[in-house]
Amino acid sequence: MRFHITPLADPEPAASSRRLAWLASGDDGVPLGSAFLRLFTKEGQDHLAELQLAVHGAERRQGVGSRLLRAVVDAAKAERRRSVIAQAVQGSPADLFLAARGFRQVLALTYARLPLADVDRAAIDALVELPHPGYRLTEWEGTVPDALARSFADSRRAMDDMPMEGTDFGRVVWDVERVVAAAEAVARRGELLHTVAAVDAKDGSVVGFSELVVPGDGSGDGQHYGTAVLPEHRGKGLARWMKAAAVRHALERHPRLSGLCTDTAESNKPMLAVNDSLGYLSTHKSVEYQLDL
Repeated sequence: MRFHITPLADPEPAASSRRLAWLASGDDGVPLGSAFLRLFTKEGQDHLAELQLAVHGAERRQGVGSRLLRAVVDAAKAERRRSVIAQAVQGSPADLFLAARGFRQVLALTYARLPLADVDRAAIDALVELPHPGYRLTEWEGTVPDALARSFADSRRAMDDMPMEGTDFGRVVWDVERVVAAAEAVARRGELLHTVAAVDAKDGSVVGFSELVVPGDGSGDGQHYGTAVLPEHRGKGLARWMKAAAVRHALERHPRLSGLCTDTAESNKPMLAVNDSLGYLSTHKSVEYQLDL
């Protein structure tokens, strides 16, 4: 089979990355597959690239994926990247493809969904209203309010020890500019970002957060982006408190939503327990792969 690989580039870099792309097409110009390489550009992750590769089902096992992958790896090396990561559903063709081409499994993820029609609203209300001495909840839509921006950015270090197992993920360095840019990126996509934060009642600083992104029309499924608590404030039920508040927000503000989706590292037992306690049901498992260059 004859086909061509055309290199492309995304003309609009994101706040913390830029993308390269490749299109595989036949002699007749019909697309056969594509690959995207996200190059992280911020301090702490500028050694890393993330791969997304897809080949049309009817065109597999003809070398299209392998040629696309070679182009991606060559580009990653030219960009002086140390690692390329990619994710695949466990047992899928992508899972088998990556495992056979030098990628190693570094992280297992559980995906779960909360069907909102099945939620016990009284139970969620009770969780949200449960006292947590020394703390209070606050919420906002879109960009963080100026008064909380600095401590919210500081609280992002709660993600630094998130279980990543063998992944060479580096360290995401957060500042006010970055949290604002992330919120603005969600808005540009036409989606709605809602954040619940746990605040230390003594000094008013943010000590934990839970982010939920909802489709702009308020229908379909929402997606949890991250829930984390600073190490010195863990063990007090703050994660479940914040996530329950996010669920209540979804029920009250977005009655057309069908469900809320989340993904968690299988080694992150505390967060898996939070999800189970709120009624999230496992939908599938994925594997994070890494190629060391």
